[in-house]
Amino acid sequence: MSTIKPAAKAWVAIGCAWLLGFSMYGALLCVPPMVHIIREEFGITYAQVGFLISLPLGVLAVAAIPAGMLADKIGIKKATMIGAAMMSAGGLLRGAISDYTLLYLFTGLFGLGFTLVFPNLPKIAFAWFSKEKVGVATGIYATGIALGGTIPYVITLPILLPITNTSQGVFYFWATPTIAAFILCWIAVEEPPHTEEQSHTVSRDRDSPLRMLRDRNLWLAALLMFANCVHFYVWVSWTPSLMVLKGATPELASAITSIRGWAGLPAMFLAPLLSYKIGLRKPFLWGSGLLLAFASLWAIYISVPWGWLLMVLVGALISGSFSMMLALPAELSRGRSIGSASGMILSIGYLGGLIAPWLAGYLFDISGTLDWSLVGLFVIGLGWTLIGALVPETGRKLR
Repeated sequence: MSTIKPAAKAWVAIGCAWLLGFSMYGALLCVPPMVHIIREEFGITYAQVGFLISLPLGVLAVAAIPAGMLADKIGIKKATMIGAAMMSAGGLLRGAISDYTLLYLFTGLFGLGFTLVFPNLPKIAFAWFSKEKVGVATGIYATGIALGGTIPYVITLPILLPITNTSQGVFYFWATPTIAAFILCWIAVEEPPHTEEQSHTVSRDRDSPLRMLRDRNLWLAALLMFANCVHFYVWVSWTPSLMVLKGATPELASAITSIRGWAGLPAMFLAPLLSYKIGLRKPFLWGSGLLLAFASLWAIYISVPWGWLLMVLVGALISGSFSMMLALPAELSRGRSIGSASGMILSIGYLGGLIAPWLAGYLFDISGTLDWSLVGLFVIGLGWTLIGALVPETGRKLR
């Protein structure tokens, strides 16, 4: 069975997953380049803009496990379509209003859809592809997520805003890929085949959450994901503002920030590949935290031209370690209850995405600088280093 090539239906499904990943993160991260515009249009603080960025992540942190359970009950296609419909409606309605309270409300609706879709992306890869092809399929849709987190910094200020004139127009634009993904899923994607192996996996997962909470190693993996999300969402949310404070124009600041995504894209593949070649995981986990800690301190003192190199380092370290953290549930749970382990790590990890952008914005409001947030990232990086040293080695050399 494993030697049969995936059918065309499988590639359509993974294409839909790619488009969903791209639209999810494009709609989420179109906000940071427009911080100064949103503050002026809605009359709000940096902390309120930070919470606007983190709100969908908060919904994800709270509801990721129930969303996965719903998908198990009603099927991957139905859950994904409901999520895509919510994202589409939330995205369109964000562009239709000028009241900040309603902007929060419809961003929350977008977040509910985000939460239904995100846990189903790996399910699509697992359901439609053989074990030998799951890694390839995951890599394909992961590039959609990576590009969705990069393109907004490239096109929002120089292209979209001159055309649309307001932030609402940008929200309209980023709703269109989600609508396209919903239509593609509705017309071309079928409910994946339910194999006997998947049935056994689901039955094992259903009685596992309490056991997962008692697993020390999974808690360490969850804390690693938390630290990764704190770094990722502070950098993607506030690097444009950091570069503007150092003298860059908003357009240049967004271009510098986009380098993080371009550098992170190859790192998502190269870091796991290099880890496999040498047979060790831990040096990449604790080493990334240590280097990010010192990169955070360096960011306080650099001038604008050094921002390009800073973003290369930040992008490669965060994305490379993130792709390896995604494998930890399977490696640490030894094939048992992978779904529950992933849900636990995802929920705890994305609390960092909820807290960090808002807190950085609040510190920006009261101090007029992002230096305190960068010091906080230094501390988080040191904690990441310690936790990475405590996680068991899962590379082939130790096995």
